[in-house]
Amino acid sequence: MSRSTENPLGKATAYPRGYSPQLLHAVPRSEARQSLRMGTSLPFHGEDLWNAWELSWLDVSGRPSAATAEIRVPAESPNIIESKSLKLYLNSLADSVYPAADAVRLRIAADLSACAGGEVSVQLGSVSDMGRYEIKALPGFCIDDADASFGLTSIDAGTLKSNRSELVSEELHSHLLRSNCPVTGQPDTGSILIRYSGPKIQRGSLLGYLVAFREHEAFHEACVEKIFVDLKRRCAPSRLTVYARYNRRGGIDINPFRSDFEAQAENLRLPRQ
Repeated sequence: MSRSTENPLGKATAYPRGYSPQLLHAVPRSEARQSLRMGTSLPFHGEDLWNAWELSWLDVSGRPSAATAEIRVPAESPNIIESKSLKLYLNSLADSVYPAADAVRLRIAADLSACAGGEVSVQLGSVSDMGRYEIKALPGFCIDDADASFGLTSIDAGTLKSNRSELVSEELHSHLLRSNCPVTGQPDTGSILIRYSGPKIQRGSLLGYLVAFREHEAFHEACVEKIFVDLKRRCAPSRLTVYARYNRRGGIDINPFRSDFEAQAENLRLPRQ
């Protein structure tokens, strides 16, 4: 199945009136990873966990159905699925007829797997069962009030500090994560959780480093991978998880999860999501 070669970001786009898998746009992960000098073996595993809140289709009688979708794209897949193209693709299902919700799920999973180049998991949820989407808080200590130096106009991993003589296991989080779309320049805001074991990370240095992403242009997934790699190299944790929960845009929130010891992300919905 062919995939769009032209990125729809930053362009006026008409919403499709019929099923249009060709709208999906793949972004290779390789360029961002090459800049991090990862080599051929990834230092993490993980997934990009997407929540789509505006999914709709028609049943065989023509009655619209409404649902949510939880989409998990493996980090090992060669491609990112560009978010605007996913929004347009999902909207193309709105006037399409399916005999059952599982037929929609299987169709979406097949199309997204073809775009990502790896097996994508899709689960649908009922909007009448919103109680299962309980709003939660990130675990651990919030570093947003830590003493830190700000004003960096670019990210400097050299500012990350740790105490090699003090070994800890802890969870740190911040709600000050902000980066910019590399195509449109529009801001992407969210929260980030860092769970690790090893030399104690100096919290002010971590906060200053994270705030410097305000001027950084990269997709959500690449930002999380850079944070993981920089922390691993500079602070030498024996175990590390980096999990970002970005705020919803266009009816979709994107939540990259990278870890060298945890298998899968918990889909915890934050107050801003």
